[in-house]
Amino acid sequence: MAFTIDTTNNVIAWTGGGEYVRIEPWGDNSVRVRSRMMHEPQEGIGALEPCNIDVNRVVVEYSEETQTAILRNNNLIVEARASEKHNDASGYNTNRCELTFKKADGTVLFKEIDGGGSLQLKARDYKHVKGGGHELTVSFETPEHEHLYGMGEYQQPVMDLKGSTFELAHRNSQSSVPFVVSSQGYGFLWNNPAIGDATFAKNRTSWHAMVSEQIDYWVTCGDSPSQIISQYADATGHPPMMPEWGLGFWQCKLRYWNQQQVLDVAEQFHKRNIPLDVIVVDFFHWPKMGDYRFEPEFWPNPELMARRLHELGIKLMVSVWPQVSLESENYDEMRSKNLLIKAEQGEDFSMMFEGPSQYYDATNPRARQFVWDLCKRNYVNNGVDAFWLDEAEPEYGSYDFDNYRYYAGSNLQIGNIYPREYNRGFYEGQIALGREGQIVNLTRCAWAGSQRYASLVWSGDVGSTFTDLRAQITCAIHMGMAGIPWFTTDMGGFHDGDINSEQFRELFLRWAQFSCFSPVMRNHGDRSALAADGSMKETITTATGEHRSPSGADNEPWSMGKQVEEILVKYIQLREKLRPYTRELFEQAHKSGTPLIRGLFFEFPHDEAAVDISDEYMFGPDLLVAPITEYALRERDVYLPGDNSTVWVDLHTGRSYAGGITVRVDAPLDVIPVFARNNQHHDLLGL
Repeated sequence: MAFTIDTTNNVIAWTGGGEYVRIEPWGDNSVRVRSRMMHEPQEGIGALEPCNIDVNRVVVEYSEETQTAILRNNNLIVEARASEKHNDASGYNTNRCELTFKKADGTVLFKEIDGGGSLQLKARDYKHVKGGGHELTVSFETPEHEHLYGMGEYQQPVMDLKGSTFELAHRNSQSSVPFVVSSQGYGFLWNNPAIGDATFAKNRTSWHAMVSEQIDYWVTCGDSPSQIISQYADATGHPPMMPEWGLGFWQCKLRYWNQQQVLDVAEQFHKRNIPLDVIVVDFFHWPKMGDYRFEPEFWPNPELMARRLHELGIKLMVSVWPQVSLESENYDEMRSKNLLIKAEQGEDFSMMFEGPSQYYDATNPRARQFVWDLCKRNYVNNGVDAFWLDEAEPEYGSYDFDNYRYYAGSNLQIGNIYPREYNRGFYEGQIALGREGQIVNLTRCAWAGSQRYASLVWSGDVGSTFTDLRAQITCAIHMGMAGIPWFTTDMGGFHDGDINSEQFRELFLRWAQFSCFSPVMRNHGDRSALAADGSMKETITTATGEHRSPSGADNEPWSMGKQVEEILVKYIQLREKLRPYTRELFEQAHKSGTPLIRGLFFEFPHDEAAVDISDEYMFGPDLLVAPITEYALRERDVYLPGDNSTVWVDLHTGRSYAGGITVRVDAPLDVIPVFARNNQHHDLLGL
């Protein structure tokens, strides 16, 4: 049992029982803790970036008498207490080093669990995994009445995460970002991309990795959620500034399947005088997955198409998938150069959608460069402005996480970094082209640190139901609290939206209203509209009769009748009026990591009535938004946080209210309840 105190670098190290523990300052009010069995901890491939420390704010101390080492980093204290016990029953000596995290005033934030007497519990539990590495579990005693937020995107309408459990793995519509913020004044990052789980129980918090080389986590403390989020951004990276063209309306559908269709839609927006910033060419505009180019039969001159869109003031985004079909013109070369993910067992492919395919290995820098070079040549050089990085989890045909191996390691050990590295390749490629400040990577998944690669995460292929709409509110809030402020959804949901259904049309409008007060307002979905005989109205084949993926029903503002068009255009125009405010919010996100969509608790952390409200949110500091998430609902109750010193103005009626009360407000089909804080944004009155 031994402590080593490095007063030059302000590091505490402890060894004992085969374990090496390292505690060091990592940013203001923050520490990084690493532990490894039988080896010194390594740097790893987590989310943390190199940090700058004010050494004058950090002190390390050691008491031989109490066998206690203390690290003080401004307002955060870590106490490491060592002990050695002889167990008469087992005959073994037990070496322990127990960690406690406190505020500078002595308030305990949380601590590792103790041994529990005869229970012989381990706060840092290593279980041998055959072939190398360990199954790891780290357990803490945490405050019973704390409220927790963050962890990324999970499809559930739960606000306070205390009492929840989470799979630490990505799936379509699930982004696992293992950073959580506590109302007790701390943030905790599980800096480990292994597949596992996290549990926030009443009596214990635990983090579990199925296979890993070491324990690695980061702790910060602050007086407010905004301070904690800001320190987290300093540690894991700040998002860039959203370009101006990202602030308006984006148009998409399941897929525009030919060049003329895209131009016709763009011309209709222009003719109808509907503002449009971005139009998206979605999947299967390529001959085979992994070709990374337009199919000439349907896209004979993409450069000309892009030029006309630019004349209309519209940016062009194209979808890229990481799958490489076994029939792709690039498959043999990529396989021979080991640029593809490898199956541990069975056939060497991981998805069967439109034929068998493998994913390219985004954890391999050579693979990232290979794919980017193709996309630069075939897309950027033809006028494409931005990329939609779909399937970013990646979405395996079955989520057998133990059956895939990457360049960086086994999927069980490092798999959660895949979406970040996928985005990284396209971000670094565009930076090399001089596009700094103009990069947006629309992506379906993220991990800690993805924000620094211009990742705009959308919530995946969710259903077209009011239940799904409600879940998007909490998804957006928790993604922001996990450090991913750029977030969007498929307006109307993705699956099974029948444009001839009155209920779907209402859902679409309610979703559009929510989307207007989101970081990015984006229309997308797989719409249906069946012919009288029940068949799809459109099938697509090549000149030689080969099948091509269907296009889906129309999804433009005018596709669902006059009423839908009028209300949707109202909110597209409102989005334009919001542009100065939205730009300001993106600038705040760039500078301090602050989310655009915030739970009420973020702005009112001392209002106990606001801690678990899941169907309202703040859009920035000034606007409280209360979406309608039930069919045929034309009024709702809205809680207005704060106290008598806070004034809320209903932007629909102009009526003022004091904070700390619940009001019932009207919400006709063309109105989403929105309240302005302290008489801000008078230009929006009449909403």
